[in-house]
Amino acid sequence: MSGGKKPKLSTEDREIILMTGNKNKLTEFVQILGPDFPYKVTNQDVDLPEFQGEIDEVAKEKCKLAAEHVKGPVVTEDTSLCFNALGGMPGPYIKWFLKKIGPEGLHKMLAGFEDKSASAVCTLAYHSGQKDSKVMLFQGKTPGKIVSPKGAS
Repeated sequence: MSGGKKPKLSTEDREIILMTGNKNKLTEFVQILGPDFPYKVTNQDVDLPEFQGEIDEVAKEKCKLAAEHVKGPVVTEDTSLCFNALGGMPGPYIKWFLKKIGPEGLHKMLAGFEDKSASAVCTLAYHSGQKDSKVMLFQGKTPGKIVSPKGAS
C-alpha cells in the first residue's frame, strides 16, 4: 500500500482475551466496554499458577503468564479482600481462605479485633501480548465492614 497508510483492521481482526471461565463475567465486561470498543472480546478458561505477593505483583505476574499462554492481548481480573485489622490480609489470597474456612471463618478471624473495616479490591490487568510490553493495571476499591454471614453463600 502506498503513502505509508496501514490497512484498517476490522473489530473481528483485533481480539482481546479475558481470562475467565465465567460467561457472565465476559458478558459484564463486554457491556462495560460498550458497543464502540474497537476489539472483539472473547474468553479462555486457563488454570494459571497462583503467585504470591502484594495485590499489584500478583496481578502483573498472572497477566504476563496469560499473555505468554495465548500469545496475544489479554485481560485478567483479580479480586482481593483486605482486612484493615490484619494489615491487608487475606488480600489476593481470599479465594483460598474462602475455600478453607468459608465466610464464617473469615468473620471469626476478626473476632479479637475492634476494627472490622475492610476493602474489596478489583484489579484488571492488561498485556498487549508483545514481548517487551508492560502490564497495565486498573483498580477499583470499595470500603466496607465485615459482618456475620447471613444465609447460604
